[in-house]
Amino acid sequence: MREPLIIAGRRFESRLIVGTGKYPSHAVMQAAHVASGAEMVTVAVRRVDLRATGSESLLSWIDTSQIFLLPNTAGCYTADEAVRTARLAKEAGFSNWIKLEVIGDERTLFPDNEALLDATRRLVKEGFVVLPYTNDDPVACRKLEEAGAAAVMPLGAPIGSGLGLQNPNNLWIIKEQARVPVIVDAGVGTASDAAVAMELGADAVLMNTAIAGAADPVMMATAMRLAVEAGRLAHLAGRIGRKRYASASSPVEGLITAPGSR
Repeated sequence: MREPLIIAGRRFESRLIVGTGKYPSHAVMQAAHVASGAEMVTVAVRRVDLRATGSESLLSWIDTSQIFLLPNTAGCYTADEAVRTARLAKEAGFSNWIKLEVIGDERTLFPDNEALLDATRRLVKEGFVVLPYTNDDPVACRKLEEAGAAAVMPLGAPIGSGLGLQNPNNLWIIKEQARVPVIVDAGVGTASDAAVAMELGADAVLMNTAIAGAADPVMMATAMRLAVEAGRLAHLAGRIGRKRYASASSPVEGLITAPGSR
């Protein structure tokens, strides 16, 4: 797809990032990861038993020679909780990368942008590579970038909703003003949603429920991989402009006309 995704100097050929939760089994998760072609997967630090071993351990089903683990602070509702969880992930053997989530509302799971900004500033000072999950708010994304975020991750719709992109114009604005990668995170329901996000110019798409919750997660993972690739290529190719009326696809000059016709 012409050029790799670069985040904090790290190179990824795939622009699809997937999760590890909600799969019917670890074996299905592993097969879906392979089908997706993803080179980075998220792991919820507070929801994984880091003491488990062998086949009981989620992490044993992930080929870390091919896949980069991105721990996240899912389930955190304050900046202090999120910072502690990030530190725990690092101490547990993960890298200094963190997908930062600070939830502000239990029902909608919308981010608390004030706490998110606070946690981002603190973790950046400690040397973390911070990828914050935030609302589709251009101002919030700009502030997070100014705070040192290595990428911004605006939602397409509420987590797990499958509604698809609810505010494409905001995502377009976010991408236009950003100097760091923009990763659409949450709300994707099917392959067309992923393609639209990439067509708008998103640098990558992150998803979990859309694949893990599908009737056939492995098949959906394949569909998402192809959709992300297609959307990226369409963005690079440049779509035609929208017009109010029809425009003939064949030249009209030199047409052979029947006698008496206009």
